[in-house]
Amino acid sequence: MPIRKKSPQEQRDFNALCDALLEIKDREECRRFLVDLCTPAEIKALAERWRVARMLHEGVKSYREIHAMLGVSVTTIGRVARFLMQEPHQGYLTILKRIETKSHGKS
Repeated sequence: MPIRKKSPQEQRDFNALCDALLEIKDREECRRFLVDLCTPAEIKALAERWRVARMLHEGVKSYREIHAMLGVSVTTIGRVARFLMQEPHQGYLTILKRIETKSHGKS
């Protein structure tokens, strides 16, 4: 499925959102910003995708096992896996590796 190209205004809005996220100083600020920005369903979906990405990155659970544990659709798990392992953005992987590096530094 081809990704629709963003209009110039959509790209400016997306960049402004990214800039706003970069201003977050700590977990509590992040939590408050997300609660204001997103609906409860959107927050749940984002948190579920992040949990799926972490589980896939650990590599110990199959799609079916993740589906059974979390109730997330196999389609969503497949999409997260595609972005984690195949797409050029590498957003999930960048943050997962950064978190791993931080946690190993604390050991």
